[in-house]
Amino acid sequence: MNDLLSFWLDSLPALLDGLTVSLQVTGAALAIGFPLGLLLALGVQSKARLPNLISLCIVEIGRGAPALVVLQFAYFGLPQGGLTLSSFAAAVFALAWNTGAYTSEIIRAGLESVPFGEVEAASAMGMMRVDTLRFVIIPQGLRVAAPALLGFATQMLQASSLCFAIALPELTSNAYVIGTNTFRYMEILSLAGILYAAICVPATIAVGVLEQRLGKHTR
Repeated sequence: MNDLLSFWLDSLPALLDGLTVSLQVTGAALAIGFPLGLLLALGVQSKARLPNLISLCIVEIGRGAPALVVLQFAYFGLPQGGLTLSSFAAAVFALAWNTGAYTSEIIRAGLESVPFGEVEAASAMGMMRVDTLRFVIIPQGLRVAAPALLGFATQMLQASSLCFAIALPELTSNAYVIGTNTFRYMEILSLAGILYAAICVPATIAVGVLEQRLGKHTR
């Protein structure tokens, strides 16, 4: 037991460095992906054919392709087209695309949950379509979608572990390097799992509490 604790303490700084990178990638991907998801949701709902078609293509490719494939496409495939990204930039690009594609459906469901009577009331008051979206539909729709969006954010932190495949020194990658050097894979991966759980479990509980409070407010 003492040997295990000593091993964990020696390995902890490298894992915390990796966790910092994981959080940075996840934060950047969400900061880009959530607004992208809103734009895609509005594009899918658009009656204009071109924005609707483009949005559908982006969403379906982002949802249909595994995140690992998109990661490798961004890091290994784009250089053949003349665009070379660092492992961090490629990770943000891929995870942001994945985030935007999946959250667009969450946000679209939230937007469609806004009572049509409120939209009619805004129109009767003479509000333009853009103002109706800005002040009536989007605020209420995002409120409904908020718990699901926050829950998805924890999933993206877990998905950031896939970035080891493109040599990004995130948590899983650093744990694997330590395991390779020491051949103590079970111990080091267990510690990595504990670090993930230390963030994801409280976040999941917080999302559940938020969902209950919003549900009571809605009722």
